Amino acid sequence: MDEKLGIAGSGAIATGLAACATRTDGHVLWARSEASAERAGKAIAKACERLGEGYEPINVTVTTRLDDLAGATFVVEAITEDSALKSELLGRLDGVAAQDAVLATTTSSLSIAELAEASGRPQRFVGLHVFNPVPRMRLVELAYPEGAAEETRRRASELCAALDKEAVDVPDVAGFVVNRLLFPYLFSAVDFMGQTGLPPASIDACMQLGAAHPMGPIALLDYIGLDVSVAIGDAIGADVPPSLRELVAAGTVGRKTGHGLYPPEFYAR
Repeated sequence: MDEKLGIAGSGAIATGLAACATRTDGHVLWARSEASAERAGKAIAKACERLGEGYEPINVTVTTRLDDLAGATFVVEAITEDSALKSELLGRLDGVAAQDAVLATTTSSLSIAELAEASGRPQRFVGLHVFNPVPRMRLVELAYPEGAAEETRRRASELCAALDKEAVDVPDVAGFVVNRLLFPYLFSAVDFMGQTGLPPASIDACMQLGAAHPMGPIALLDYIGLDVSVAIGDAIGADVPPSLRELVAAGTVGRKTGHGLYPPEFYAR
């Protein structure tokens, strides 16, 4: 891979993306704290183990110094889905990254035009929407602000190919393609569950066995996180079921808390 990847973030998306880059060296991942950096290092190592031969975690340096991203040629912001937080970090990255470096965001629902403006370099900016779990999911939705340079488009496409991903150019609309179409369906499954009293496992079994979906809609919402799902729903203007908002307000957000639309005993197995 020609690019030296810099990743600002330490969650599942950030570490999964870092692991996919480890067939070559010189990449850097920035975490906000020592504890986050330690967790990120372990997550990258685990993902590399699953990816198999040729993926080496030592090819990614995990740091807590933002300035360590200065040597990266392609810098990806991969933090929580919050426009203000992303804009602030992108502004800082503009001050750190080399002048010819491309800046990118992994947002799944926010305006690429607005984030590009916040980055200070809209000609060298791209929405790089990877999917979780990043090592297994091949699609990357590429969304560009108006006026993005042809070189930026070429480099983004080539980066995806180097990461063994399939890139598809999509419009800069809330939710792009996948989330724009997916989340109304997921929310309809929650509404249907409430209307019928069917348990989550029954709805998921029907969609897996009857529609060949790899994961049922209820399990998928829990996997994504109900908090993230509500935020995406609001961003795309979907009708978010009130029951999801109530669960999020209670801190019950799915797999990462061991309780969501599925009960705790499901995650205790």
